[in-house]
Amino acid sequence: MVPGQAYLLKIYLAEGERYQGLPLFEWIIREAKHVGLAGASVFKGVEGFGATREIHTTRILRLSEKLPVLIEIVDKIENIDNLISVIEPVIGEGMVTVQKIDIRVVKIKG
Repeated sequence: MVPGQAYLLKIYLAEGERYQGLPLFEWIIREAKHVGLAGASVFKGVEGFGATREIHTTRILRLSEKLPVLIEIVDKIENIDNLISVIEPVIGEGMVTVQKIDIRVVKIKG
């Protein structure tokens, strides 16, 4: 992406959700690549809760397959809307947000 205005798509899921034999987050990343988005990253949370209000955690005594997963994608709104139309029918329990952002390039010396 080049500096300027763009949009940030955030998709919040549970780690254990699956679609077409894949973890749902992996399927979404593949779809994002397939529809031509600039790039995507997946982040795994250590603790969280969602609509059911049940806390899921990585603590040893309470291992969970429902840990929070966050997918972030930055691109033009048209491309993000295209991806949302593909994934919306598939996401069961999750949340999607879209924010307008400013992209700035920072060079790190080193």
